[in-house]
Amino acid sequence: MPILNDATMAEQRLPTGHYGFSATRLEELGAAEYTLVTIVNDVSPSVSEFVGEMELALQEIIKACKLSPRADNLLVRLVTFSGSMEEAHGFKLLDQCRLDDYRGLLHIGSATALFDAAENAVSAVAAYGKQLTDADFATNAIVFVITDGEDNASKLKPRHVREGLGRAVRSESLQSLVSVLIGVNVDAADIGAYLQDFKNEAGFTQYVEIGHADAKTLARLAAFVTQSISMQSQSLGSGSTLPSLGF
Repeated sequence: MPILNDATMAEQRLPTGHYGFSATRLEELGAAEYTLVTIVNDVSPSVSEFVGEMELALQEIIKACKLSPRADNLLVRLVTFSGSMEEAHGFKLLDQCRLDDYRGLLHIGSATALFDAAENAVSAVAAYGKQLTDADFATNAIVFVITDGEDNASKLKPRHVREGLGRAVRSESLQSLVSVLIGVNVDAADIGAYLQDFKNEAGFTQYVEIGHADAKTLARLAAFVTQSISMQSQSLGSGSTLPSLGF
């Protein structure tokens, strides 16, 4: 059971048969259009040295989204992964997201199931997006996968992430889907090359990275994520494509 869900949300299965997702019940939604936001956060052992700063970045993202003119049109899901993935909360309305809930939320595990978590993220936005579209909501989505290292625990491969993205496009359930792979604390060139290869193999829209992770660089990460969410939400219904952004 996701740890930050409530009675307005329901757990759902995915047609792929992998770990499912949860989401706000359609009868709880009051707007006519929504941007589905998914943040997938690495909590493998190597993240432990900056996990506190990562939690602050998550709080800043949620806080900034709450202040956005599009706040009522955002549904946010948070997933963490180490040796396996865990949904901290499903697609949740911002007024249900309490900033204090993101303190002490990231728990360090073992290993890195990067591919499994990324596949679940794109499959979940496609599945929930179809439900919203079928119920006459206008919908688009943006997915951020944040990691600092190589996969060593997944059952799935990068091609499964690409297949998930392909299903989302073919279903036409989302007006657009932006997927961003973010390398954090990437000081070694071989890790950067590995993540760039994963971006290409999986078919992510964009790969961006920052070097040493500290309060300053992770604050920049929060600003990047917030700006990207805002632009994707504003593009809903316009037919425009979100341009590549940098830190």
